[in-house]
Amino acid sequence: MTGLAGGYTCFHNHLVPGVDDGAQHAEFSAGALTAFRREGVRQVITTPHFDGSLTQQPERLAARLDEIDAGWEVLQGLVATDAEVNGSAMRVERGVEVMLDVPDPILTDPRVRLAGTAFVLVEYPMLRLPPANAAMAIGNIRRAGWIPVVAHPERYRNLDSLAPLTEFMSAGGLLQVNVGSLFGDYGNTAQALVQQILANGLASYACSDYHARGEPGTARFARALADAGYSEQAELLCGVNPGRLLAGEAPLRVPGFGTVAGAGTGTRVPWWRRVLGG
Repeated sequence: MTGLAGGYTCFHNHLVPGVDDGAQHAEFSAGALTAFRREGVRQVITTPHFDGSLTQQPERLAARLDEIDAGWEVLQGLVATDAEVNGSAMRVERGVEVMLDVPDPILTDPRVRLAGTAFVLVEYPMLRLPPANAAMAIGNIRRAGWIPVVAHPERYRNLDSLAPLTEFMSAGGLLQVNVGSLFGDYGNTAQALVQQILANGLASYACSDYHARGEPGTARFARALADAGYSEQAELLCGVNPGRLLAGEAPLRVPGFGTVAGAGTGTRVPWWRRVLGG
């Protein structure tokens, strides 16, 4: 499997130069576009880090958005150059990754939502869920008319069960896992959690969270799933559902993974052992 016919879509990455811990300057951004193209990613929404509390402070909000706007203008120039060099255009849109340092960010400015749709990418501070009422912010955002997508839930250090994630979903949220988590790129705990999340069919999306270094990893993730017999899940997580988000449409359900038959043994083994070759 080399990719979907229309290519993959990634809506969580850090390509805007000089605005966060992603692309440090334009050369990094240009290299990231090349890396995405090499992997078969054809549609991108780039998402700089952004404190939700800024939305309640007009002057600081304007200053931060001006900073991102300037970097975005540079990135647009790089996208145009990439299209000229390669003879085809990648679609690159913008959004932000909203840090929920307040439980009720104001998300009316389309620049803080994903490609101006109703979807908004959110994360919690310090990679830790609040000790109580973690789903409150998700519910607040949903009641305001927006659709929160919780970034990399498997990476939260104090997540010791899937219960908070089902609460997010009950409050109207969706889940996006990082493709590298499946391979242990964020440690053993995140790897074990993403295996559970995928096994239970809780995630709607898988994205790179690419910081313009190394490789995005989307193709590696999708290929590993497809080679193990999970082409449907790979296509939904990396192509179909992210593409639907870009179009402002709700995701399709991703089937769970469960267990698979052990080769020649008649036993049942965890699905991820087959994916990882264990």
